[in-house]
Amino acid sequence: ILLALYQIKRGGWLDFALRPAQALRETAASATAKVPTWIWLVLVAAGALAFPFVTERYAHDVAISVLVYICLGLGLNVVVGMAGLLDLGYIAFYGVGAYTYALLSVHYGLSFWLSLPIAGCFSAIAGCFIGYPTLRMRGDYLAIVTLGFGEIVRIVINNWMSLTNGPNGILGIKTPGVYWWDDGGFGHIWLTSLNQLYFVILGLAVFTVVAVYRLNYSRIGRAFEAVREDQTAAELMGVNTLRIKLLAYAMGAVFGGLAGAFFAARMRFISPESFTFIESAMVLAMVVLGGMGSIPGVILGSLALIALPEVFRGFELYRMLVFGGVMALMMLFRPRGLWPAKRLGARSEEKE
Repeated sequence: ILLALYQIKRGGWLDFALRPAQALRETAASATAKVPTWIWLVLVAAGALAFPFVTERYAHDVAISVLVYICLGLGLNVVVGMAGLLDLGYIAFYGVGAYTYALLSVHYGLSFWLSLPIAGCFSAIAGCFIGYPTLRMRGDYLAIVTLGFGEIVRIVINNWMSLTNGPNGILGIKTPGVYWWDDGGFGHIWLTSLNQLYFVILGLAVFTVVAVYRLNYSRIGRAFEAVREDQTAAELMGVNTLRIKLLAYAMGAVFGGLAGAFFAARMRFISPESFTFIESAMVLAMVVLGGMGSIPGVILGSLALIALPEVFRGFELYRMLVFGGVMALMMLFRPRGLWPAKRLGARSEEKE
């Protein structure tokens, strides 16, 4: 049915409906383009801050999951979308960050806020270890090696009983705590409810968005794009491609480690089953579906892959069928993603 619809569209049989829709979309786009960007940002920020006060616990749970995957998607977007390095083992950095905070919390009693940058640093180190042997590889070979490293990290976590407690996992992880006005004075409280944890991951997600945006429009971001478009030409123009690729792995891993630390604090228990290959595939699907290299696209992709299945939960077994059909349609009609990244400047072949 999908292929038949695609052929009908290419044959021009749907032009009578598509042309008015295209004109309506262009009119709406021109109208929204006149609104200043800061107004949209204020509206989005107001909606995000008011969300936990107007929704119930189930919505809080889904929103927290979406924000965690936004951090993961944007971190992988640095590696895949900006630098063009296909990474199938990205969830390993998520696991490193989660286990770093779990061990620091359980064995050393460190707070979440002190452990957060440590988890990011350890994830960056893991990114360098994983990225260094793959620096001279491209394409399918790179994907296979990163997949292997991701599985190595999971197996090490699963079998190192003395450190990670193996498949039994780590229990008793502390949630984030803050000093807040309580009973007539400032006191330390633990953030245990979902609406409190929502604001923690919202802050991490905003930090990730701003950091990736600044990175994208920096000199390093331009070097990432040069390596992605043509590595040989980038080398000839003086870009140190080996160092840039290693930096992409390390910087992308930092955001995965931050998300992993929050995941451990939220669940208060972690085990190796949370860091399987299917999670890496899910995060990669968010980046591709939303638009590689596009920050709004990754956010939309995370919403589509995490929130939409919950919306269709009433269909029970049929919800994944609907979900798969929607994804197939997206790849047919918008192969560059929901919100494609804008290229800075135009290339000669595009003008032709």
